[in-house]
Amino acid sequence: TEIGGSVTRSITLSPLTEVIDNTLNPNFVRKFFLDFFFEEKQNLRFDISHSLALSLSVTLPLPLSLPSFSIFLFHSGIPGKKLGAIIFAAEELSNCRDIATMQLCANKLDKKDFFGKSDPFLVFYRSNEDGTFTICHKTEVVKNTLNPVWQPFTIAVRALCNGDYDRTVKVDVYDWDRDGSHDFIGEFTTSYRDFSRGQNQFNVYEVLNAKKKGKKKKYINSGTVTTGISSEWTFIYIHFSCVSMCVCLCSLTGNPSQPTSLHYMNPYQMNAYAMALKAVGEIIQDYDSDKLFPAYGFGAKLPPDGKISHAFPLSGDNENPNCVGIEGVLEAYFQGLRTVQLYGPTNFSPVINQVARSAQDVTDGSQYFVLLMITDGVISDMVQTKEAVVNAAALPMSIIIVGVGPAKFDAMEELDGDEVRVSSRGRFAERDIVQFVPFRDYMDQSGNQVLSMARLAKDVLAEIPEQLLGFMKTRGIEPRPPIPPNPHPLTLGYSFYTHTSA
Repeated sequence: TEIGGSVTRSITLSPLTEVIDNTLNPNFVRKFFLDFFFEEKQNLRFDISHSLALSLSVTLPLPLSLPSFSIFLFHSGIPGKKLGAIIFAAEELSNCRDIATMQLCANKLDKKDFFGKSDPFLVFYRSNEDGTFTICHKTEVVKNTLNPVWQPFTIAVRALCNGDYDRTVKVDVYDWDRDGSHDFIGEFTTSYRDFSRGQNQFNVYEVLNAKKKGKKKKYINSGTVTTGISSEWTFIYIHFSCVSMCVCLCSLTGNPSQPTSLHYMNPYQMNAYAMALKAVGEIIQDYDSDKLFPAYGFGAKLPPDGKISHAFPLSGDNENPNCVGIEGVLEAYFQGLRTVQLYGPTNFSPVINQVARSAQDVTDGSQYFVLLMITDGVISDMVQTKEAVVNAAALPMSIIIVGVGPAKFDAMEELDGDEVRVSSRGRFAERDIVQFVPFRDYMDQSGNQVLSMARLAKDVLAEIPEQLLGFMKTRGIEPRPPIPPNPHPLTLGYSFYTHTSA
């Protein structure tokens, strides 16, 4: 399945899949091609229905950073009762536009039916980047024969192998049974490149059944399949190892107990700082490897001695600044407001340099660092900050700055080097790594916080993919091989809901 969608878009696909009769383990052939937007939170809902009108629904954020994953469904009325699992596979599409037309026949297949011969059909699987296989085509059933000739069919090459001519293609041969318990006859593996040799000659493949042991050879030959083909001409999973978040806690933002403060802790709705943390964090956390976010504050006096700090853990734990998930970051932020004294000045360079020190230890492309800074816009150490940005531009690192409140953000615009690259002491930044947006430009006039956060995240994250790719390309770093698949299904750490209806 090529999956996507958007919280700001309404997408309706109907029907979703074909119907597979009489089975508890359906493997759907039909694929869905949807646009993926890195900078937006994308929700999908899946309804599973059968002839008794039982409906199950699940809503989940789209984690395209995982090539395949499973979710388990539970009955809402019976706690702990499992209703099965849905397994998804997603892959970025190549630009290949080739179309192949194939025709296959078989000879001397195994006899599987007690009365009669066999009712053979073929199932094609393409290999995924993680080593698993996904069904991509199924032929019609040819009744009562051991020498079937299937009808010609046309398939997009990117559906068969995503444009990689040497990627493994697996073909299973089955004997169709009315009750859905189709008998396995055998299988063979090939590639599109091998298939395409049949343009001038037929390809012949032995159908092997590993479950049938022979005396002289490991597998029994269950027949042969012959193919002919004609052709008609017509990468990257973003994965962040560390996302750091930093909040300005200067006195200019006002007393958090007063409604006029930008840090006002309203029990009924989030303030601008919390909205910015949640908006960006909910999107980017799906690309963080461990969902542990180092969260810092700056510009405050810390207990017990009132020492001013420009890079202190919001959690209060100097040994471990990490927070679990974006909810943990928000909890630490509100706890910090209760325990520190908002003061000043607003110095950016200390926390930028702190993250840069971590990034400079890992420049082989295995990790990429993102720093989110939320501030009222008045920078006290502009010279040092520009120096820090110039140095960080040579590292696997990006900086996101969200300005809150009514202040003028001229200094921020200077750091965001879209027009003029940031420079310091005659040195220009190697690349543009800063993205700045003023939150006020994205606030919904009707007060809809969800819409405001969606608008903010869309723009503030828009440049991250190009910044990551820019660093990798300038260093000549190629994408790494995919991680081997986990033999045990994994339940994602998201909250799902199901409901049933008569």
